[in-house]
Amino acid sequence: MGYTLKLRVWRGDKSGGEIKDYPVEVSEGEVVLDAIHRVQGTQAGDLAVRWNCKAGKCGSCSAEVNGKPRLMCMCRLSDFEEDETITVTPMRTFPVIRDLVTDVSFNYEKAKELPSFAPPPRDADNKRRMAQVDVERGQEFRKCIECFLCQNTCHVVRDHEENKQAFAGPRFFLRYAELDMHPLDTNDRRKLAQDAAGLGMCNITKCCTEVCPEGIKITDNAIIPMKERVADRKFDPLVWLGSKIGIRNKDDDGRVEL
Repeated sequence: MGYTLKLRVWRGDKSGGEIKDYPVEVSEGEVVLDAIHRVQGTQAGDLAVRWNCKAGKCGSCSAEVNGKPRLMCMCRLSDFEEDETITVTPMRTFPVIRDLVTDVSFNYEKAKELPSFAPPPRDADNKRRMAQVDVERGQEFRKCIECFLCQNTCHVVRDHEENKQAFAGPRFFLRYAELDMHPLDTNDRRKLAQDAAGLGMCNITKCCTEVCPEGIKITDNAIIPMKERVADRKFDPLVWLGSKIGIRNKDDDGRVEL
């Protein structure tokens, strides 16, 4: 059965804006993005919203629903009472372009700072070998759809604009961890994560993990292990000595040492 949803949407651009009321007819089984599209079609044809797949896989329709970073296509209306007001606003961490569309180019600039995968030379038979157990460690991280909700909710950049230059954010700590755990990557990701990406500024509140629509354990499986690796490199006297005399951090079989 249908009902009239009390929907409020932020309208405006970088110069400012306001929240406007849009009572809209919705049906059972619909999501917030359906309501936004119906407002576009019936009341506000110029309402700007970014979306693509409507299946929770493209990461495009990120916004804040009642103050919580969500994918609008995965935010079911049945999660709210029928008489409840739903307020949709743009992601707060990034500059507004118009209405619900924000400028997320900060993330792409941070991606450019991250060196790509750097494998060693191939074996004599022109192949590269690695153990399946090492491959599996980074598989979880590849589920990231780059919705940037983790970036949006991270208070290090959300509440401190001045930190953006030195802080890459959880999405890219995930990528640093993925590459550092790869048995064939030869870059020292620990130093890069600490010096170039600002890993030390993260105080592991797990807010990024809480909003991840893919359920990736960003804090427990990526950020904390990377912090431990950085601490080992900086403070473990044997690791420090090994780095000084040229001992590699990966063994002769390409397996990552913990």
